[in-house]
Amino acid sequence: MNAYSHDQASADEAQADVFAAAAARMGVSRLLRHPRLKEAAEALRQNRPDAAKGLLSRYLEAHPDDPGAVRLMAQALFASGQKEQSEGLFARAVALTPDDAGARYEYANVLFQLNKPPLALAELERLLDTDPHNPLCLDVKSIVLSAMGKHSDSLACRRQLAEEHPGSADIQMKYGWAFRSVGQRDPCVAALREAIELHPSFGEAWLSLAGLKGFRFDDRDVAAMQEHLSRPEVAGENRMYLQFALGKALADRKRYAKAFENYARANAIKRLSIDYDPGWLTRHVSKCKALFTPEFLRSRAGAGCDAKDPIFIVGMQRAGSTLLEQILASHPAIEATAELSDICLLAEHIGERIAPEYSSEYPAVLEHLDPDTLRKFGERYLESTRFRRTPGRPFFTDKMPYNFLHVGLIHLILPNARIIDARRHPLGCCFSNFSLNFKFGALFAYRLSELGGAYADYVELMAHFDAALPGRVHRVIYDDLVRDPETEIRRLLDHIGLPFEPACLNFHENTRAMDSASSEQVRRPISADAVDEWRNYEPWLGPLKAALGPVLESWRGAPDPSL
Repeated sequence: MNAYSHDQASADEAQADVFAAAAARMGVSRLLRHPRLKEAAEALRQNRPDAAKGLLSRYLEAHPDDPGAVRLMAQALFASGQKEQSEGLFARAVALTPDDAGARYEYANVLFQLNKPPLALAELERLLDTDPHNPLCLDVKSIVLSAMGKHSDSLACRRQLAEEHPGSADIQMKYGWAFRSVGQRDPCVAALREAIELHPSFGEAWLSLAGLKGFRFDDRDVAAMQEHLSRPEVAGENRMYLQFALGKALADRKRYAKAFENYARANAIKRLSIDYDPGWLTRHVSKCKALFTPEFLRSRAGAGCDAKDPIFIVGMQRAGSTLLEQILASHPAIEATAELSDICLLAEHIGERIAPEYSSEYPAVLEHLDPDTLRKFGERYLESTRFRRTPGRPFFTDKMPYNFLHVGLIHLILPNARIIDARRHPLGCCFSNFSLNFKFGALFAYRLSELGGAYADYVELMAHFDAALPGRVHRVIYDDLVRDPETEIRRLLDHIGLPFEPACLNFHENTRAMDSASSEQVRRPISADAVDEWRNYEPWLGPLKAALGPVLESWRGAPDPSL
């Protein structure tokens, strides 16, 4: 491969132009004529949504039906975190100007952000009825279909995009991702290679190859990545992704010192790009411990929705949650969904809309909710997740790891739901996070000290619920699961109340599609190879060990009362 057969800047522009042209056609960048609206739009561009809201509020008092102003106010509300309020205004903007493709496109995006993919899909279909080749709409439609579990349909969208825009490296890379979701490895690799051919320093495509289980870069690949990284014009995300990918390539060659050096540089770049307060999680744990006392929980006994359907798999990322999901999905009584955001969005709703009524905040506001409200929230969760399920299976999984933050809320609204805590040795779990890039979530994953602090906070929170609600949470230790799978799977199914199924041991034969960084691993027989991978990097894990403190020895948590 000629590493610079295409000019990098030209490649960046080519793939951006595909979507920029579509945005222009939909009027997303349409100029606003009134000076106040222009001023509000500029404030939004400068990330000053509160200033924009002030300008727009005064204008809308005099012009309540101006669709441009309504749409800008919806954007300002969304930018300031008021997502639910923005939904109503986007709907109104669309009603005022049904032919405004830009407003409808933004409305579809907000519906998806609010975890309403069927409604988002309906809006996108209306747009595609009149503009069937619009790459922006096809791109988002593919994402929405994937979120709905319709991976084959999502792949069809990606195929159309790849055929219609063969020169876009970004589109080729996402085509590869779609193949990976349905387990088609060879076409996945081919699409990612094509993306790199189009854009040789396209770091995210290199990293996507690195993330394929069992994939090994050859010497030419390693030399190409090193050559790209030697050039100062390769910067930002491309440099970060390339260093993650090169770290993986060097780790496969057992060059652990150099691998760690690249991981550390990649994480340093990532950490500079995010705004994260490492004390937030510690404060949240303290608030949960103050509220969810045994006395408080006993006083709420009998509240909530009595459904037994959900199985929540919680814990830190890279702790084996996808493996547990795949095992459970191989049982005929259990349907696997995905990492559902419903509980997180519900917590956000309670914090933003209900807590202010009591001059409170989440989770403390839960003290004010009566049993009927808790029941309705449980029913709301079941209804909002129903589109992900097919009839006939009594249980379904929700493997959003960060639901560990909301174990108390889950218990109050769904007291009969199962909660599974997927846990892995802290050094193995944290280093696995450190060696990967996450597009969403895991804001604490980019400094070893912050990783260790987050893991310690997580263990402290789960230990609190072990004490306050003995036996409520079933813990599966990844390290034990991979060494003695049958014993751990039997214990897990006993906790759920289901008979053992041999298919759960042969989970790798389950061909279901999925979106996960671990999707390839769980399509292979169980292996303990990764359990001690962290030991290769132990000389550089001092900050992680220091942040973990005593949790490094007591990480398994409180003993299971059933043993």
